[in-house]
Amino acid sequence: MAVVEIKNMNGEKVAEAELPDTIFDVEVKESVLHEVVKMQLASRRSGTACVKGRSDVAGSTAKLFRQKGTGRARRGNIKSPLLKGGGVVFGPSPRSFAYKVPKKVRKLALKMALTSKLRENALTVVDQITFDRIKTKDFIGFIDALGTRNALVISDGASEELEKSARNVPKVKVLRCDGLNVYDILKHKDLILPRAALKTIEGRLA
Repeated sequence: MAVVEIKNMNGEKVAEAELPDTIFDVEVKESVLHEVVKMQLASRRSGTACVKGRSDVAGSTAKLFRQKGTGRARRGNIKSPLLKGGGVVFGPSPRSFAYKVPKKVRKLALKMALTSKLRENALTVVDQITFDRIKTKDFIGFIDALGTRNALVISDGASEELEKSARNVPKVKVLRCDGLNVYDILKHKDLILPRAALKTIEGRLA
């Protein structure tokens, strides 16, 4: 098992913790990480592009002129796609781009992402992350003590003081433990975990 230092909010070592090899020491495959990240980004697409078809355009349904004898092309109503202001043929309509990757693959990718942070020495475990008030200056002092300004900070539960103190800090994101995902781990340079979150992660990925 890998051993990692546990620090306090001032960046001082207070203890050590063992990390399970089944989660923090797996073979990292870029193809698996790529597939899961691609799935996450596809699921975030809005898919709201929409145009009006022939049946959606406002206009009369009367035939514009008689079928024969005018010397002109045959015409139906004014909503024809061939006319200006008519409906669009085969245009986009609201859709979902989401698709699923097998659950085992998603779990494996999360283990790989955590392993990669540990191997890059970009994983920091903190004894606890607590703030008495909503103050951005306090949060900046906390991440500066840990030597980072580009980090994903995980909270073990809901914490209004932590979440609101960090929301105006660029390149930093606070995420609750149950929302831990591959994309956000890889996007940020460092990963900061509270000690209590280790058991939660182990239970989730066991």
